[in-house]
Amino acid sequence: MPPDSLDHTEGLTKEQLQSYNEDGYLIIPNALDASTTASLLQEAQHMLATFPLSDHPMTKFSTGSTGDKAHVGDDYFLTSGDKIRFFFEEDAFDPSTGALAKPKHRAINKIGHYLHELSPAFRTSTLNSYHAGVARGLGFRDPRVLQSMVICKQPAIGGKVGAHQDSTFLYTDPPSAVGFWIALEDATAENGCLSFAKGSHRRTPIRSRLVRKENGGGVEFMDVGADSARFPDNAPVEVGTEREEETYTLEEVKAGTLVLIHGNLLHQSQKNLSEKSRFIYTFHVIEGENKYDGRNWLQPPERGFSKLYP
Repeated sequence: MPPDSLDHTEGLTKEQLQSYNEDGYLIIPNALDASTTASLLQEAQHMLATFPLSDHPMTKFSTGSTGDKAHVGDDYFLTSGDKIRFFFEEDAFDPSTGALAKPKHRAINKIGHYLHELSPAFRTSTLNSYHAGVARGLGFRDPRVLQSMVICKQPAIGGKVGAHQDSTFLYTDPPSAVGFWIALEDATAENGCLSFAKGSHRRTPIRSRLVRKENGGGVEFMDVGADSARFPDNAPVEVGTEREEETYTLEEVKAGTLVLIHGNLLHQSQKNLSEKSRFIYTFHVIEGENKYDGRNWLQPPERGFSKLYP
């Protein structure tokens, strides 16, 4: 849970909100206390140790953001919105035989996507008054948590994630996604911490979105369309300032840090070549009043996406 010193109704100071609006991200140290951070890390490690391989399709995860591989899109992935599922690192397999080359607890890229409802520990650390206050401070009217993940960034094989915008993968019209990214271990330059193109949320439109293929079987990126919004409502857009090449700022953070990430912001992380993992927990919030259609890869469970406000 967040420190008692934080205002649970507002969540953000004026200075923090100004920094977020200017840069497109905000780093909040000690958003989770040490005990809660350790318990979430322990819960994630327990999940990795106990999930069965006997009925697992051995799905490998790829974002498709590096341009050399397609985004994962099998049935195991597409039906994970109301389940807890485990997705392998591509480099966890022997390239010559295809056999798993790492112990399973060191082979998983991420756990997703319904931790915020099905895991009591992660639910408590997601759907709480502090995060509701943060969402309120960001201007959400009806914030909905639509997915949650533990990303492991495993030692030596934790894959690179190329520059991307979260609203491409979680598109609403107009765009509204915000990532709540929480370090469960120290994130460093050596183990693949995030880097950000400061201010790119004000100059880089959402051009494409990840959708289910119309004929079934897989996903694809499609243009958002001329009649669909590419920036959030009332966003301070800097027309004509988009850059061919962005400069990225590396941000090392300590365990327990919360990073808020605007859905239009370009961000990335490098491969983990170190001997230390980089476990993080992240969930995404969208505006429940905005249009979220049936083409999106992630579809709401029967009860709808989780409400952040009581």
